[in-house]
Amino acid sequence: MIKGCIFDLDGVIVDTAKYHYLAWKRLANELGFEFTEEDNERLKGVSRMKSLEILLEIGNKDFDEETKIELAEKKNGWYVEYISKMDESEILDGVKEFLTELREKGIKISLGSVSKNAMTILKNINLLPYFDAVIDGTKVTNAKPDPEVFLKAAEELGLKPEECCVFEDAVAGIEAARRANMKVIGVGSPEILGSADKVIDGFKGITIDILNL
Repeated sequence: MIKGCIFDLDGVIVDTAKYHYLAWKRLANELGFEFTEEDNERLKGVSRMKSLEILLEIGNKDFDEETKIELAEKKNGWYVEYISKMDESEILDGVKEFLTELREKGIKISLGSVSKNAMTILKNINLLPYFDAVIDGTKVTNAKPDPEVFLKAAEELGLKPEECCVFEDAVAGIEAARRANMKVIGVGSPEILGSADKVIDGFKGITIDILNL
């Protein structure tokens, strides 16, 4: 019996990938080279510093560690600037309705994201009141596929891992849920997320029946 749902943020509740792309592109332009959407595919699910390394490799640039940290912070500053303008219109279709139904049925809700900007986004899109717990990048030390973020979410909800279902759009996140001994529903492409218990293409028209796993 599923008693709690844990949601990743990017690609599940909102799509912030475009803002990461705009910020990296802005940095590349400042450094004097082009950064395309195709290039950006290489950065998905990758840490900030590793993303910077890939970007610099694309532009054939190299800097000392101190400069790299400054560049990564500059990119993040631009990203935060972009997401600070987000509003409810950016919530993906069906998400709010699904969260509402979960609350009505007494199922607990947590965020499980390694993003350090998760609270900013949830507040800006007015979804924070829906969550019983928020586990983000400020509360964990290990990135997915390590299960830490999901195990902490279950703990904060007062539930056992096997009582939780995770919603994830990334392979690393699905692996993390599996390692946490939780059910997992992939949000996206069945070809990529086939190791999930179920895969949906989004929340539009999805009801609580999806949790009959």
